[in-house]
Amino acid sequence: MQKFISFSSDIGAINLPTLFNYPFNYTPHEIARIAVNELQKYLKTQTDFTHNFGITNPKDIDALGKMFGVLVVKNNINEIGYLAAFSGKLSEKTQYPNFVPPVFDVLDEFGFYKKTENEINEINTQLDSLETDVIFLKLKKRYNKLLKNHQSLILEEQLKIKKKRKDRKLNQLIDNQLNINEEFYLREYEVYLDGKISTTKKQFENYQLKIEELKKLRKDKSAWVQQEIFKNYKFLNSKKEEKDLLNIFKNSAQNIPAGSGDCCAPKLLQYAFKNNLTPIALSEFWWGKPLTTSVRKHQNFYTACNGKCKPILTHMLEGLDVEENPLIKQLQHTKEIETIFEDEHLLVINKPNELLSVSGTEIKDSVYSRIKEKYPEATGPLLVHRLDMSTSGILLIAKTKNIHQNLQAQFINRTIKKRYVALLDGKLPLQKGEITLPLKVDFGDRPKQMVCNEFGKKAVTKWEYISFKNNKTKVYFYPVTGRTHQLRVHAAHSLGLNTPIVGDDLYGQKEKRLYLHAELIIFKHPITFKEVTFTCDSPF
Repeated sequence: MQKFISFSSDIGAINLPTLFNYPFNYTPHEIARIAVNELQKYLKTQTDFTHNFGITNPKDIDALGKMFGVLVVKNNINEIGYLAAFSGKLSEKTQYPNFVPPVFDVLDEFGFYKKTENEINEINTQLDSLETDVIFLKLKKRYNKLLKNHQSLILEEQLKIKKKRKDRKLNQLIDNQLNINEEFYLREYEVYLDGKISTTKKQFENYQLKIEELKKLRKDKSAWVQQEIFKNYKFLNSKKEEKDLLNIFKNSAQNIPAGSGDCCAPKLLQYAFKNNLTPIALSEFWWGKPLTTSVRKHQNFYTACNGKCKPILTHMLEGLDVEENPLIKQLQHTKEIETIFEDEHLLVINKPNELLSVSGTEIKDSVYSRIKEKYPEATGPLLVHRLDMSTSGILLIAKTKNIHQNLQAQFINRTIKKRYVALLDGKLPLQKGEITLPLKVDFGDRPKQMVCNEFGKKAVTKWEYISFKNNKTKVYFYPVTGRTHQLRVHAAHSLGLNTPIVGDDLYGQKEKRLYLHAELIIFKHPITFKEVTFTCDSPF
């Protein structure tokens, strides 16, 4: 039980949780925070490994932050302690004394993965030797030259025959036998030319055949080893039931994501179940340099990811008493929608925070469902745009399809102006600015977004300082584009303002609400064509 770490802090007065925390939406329990503090003290002073986290120099291009996690557990003699884990590997190793081992260690030097990796490396060496062989390169060049000349001569003869036939047609001299003779000649000529390059062609194809056989062998070995890895990642639950990755993702619409099973939570629970430890509370945090893609900040807490971890943890948590998703409980408190303006064509409403714009798979209550019920005769998609569930403020609703199309066109043409108020968790060095970070969905952790210069969509936000109080900065946001979570990512990301919105449970730290409010909108009324302005004061 060397991975069981006893608390050095006094935890005698702490009431332990009665339910295990829902890992995809939680606030760390006090006992888990104490475990995290102890682990972080260890990370600051440890000498068990060397890793450049980039804490003192986050601009170091070689630095790499890492996700760590703790699992508070009880052993069979009712002692309370905790387990520690890191995601993936550290300094090219997967095992260290104070951390739980991986569910399956692909880096085991005697395992099938390393053996197959060596075989694939040998194939790559052979391929490189063949593809860079001087004789092969000369042969390839000669064959391509002969083939090009061959094709050129055939084309030349085809054009000659085509011209002769055109001339005969103009002179009304149709001779079917002559046409047949020309076709026969072309075939014979091609056979003749093929014969001239056949030796070179055969030599070249022999080389190519060896190369293709090696590539197929490499592909087959890669596919086999990947399937074996999936089979060997076997996860227990509290009932000692075991499932591998193939079974866990069997009914999933997605392929098995790379790195599945190597995150902290599955590793921690696996060790606990294998060693008859009772899980009490889980917490994960980021340590080190922020990422340039997803939002990750030093020492901030993060929930388990949806892409890789949710299918695995759904199995692993079976048999445990787990808290209900706090989000579902939170949304059971019905909040009223305030109407700011209404005529026969459209509505301008104030959406309360913690209300979906459009119904989800689990939660049906939404602005759309309520408006549809209130205005059953309304046509078209109704909602002209959306606000995040946690964002409050102005939302435009069209009562007819034509009005919807008109307002949508204004959004597309960026003639509609919007202003948000946000409270940021920290102090900004500037008074105003513009953020241009392209965004795309984080497929491994939907619905989160990530910065991606290669595949992301253009996202532009202008901002302006309002006030500063209690280490919180109030700002105006003016979104030029309207990407999902744009303001939240642009505020939190290290390449943006590097200061998350207060209460942002996806990109910052959880609070009683997300302090983001759509305060103002300006657009042209689709019927009167007059510019109209609507405001809705921020509640904070």
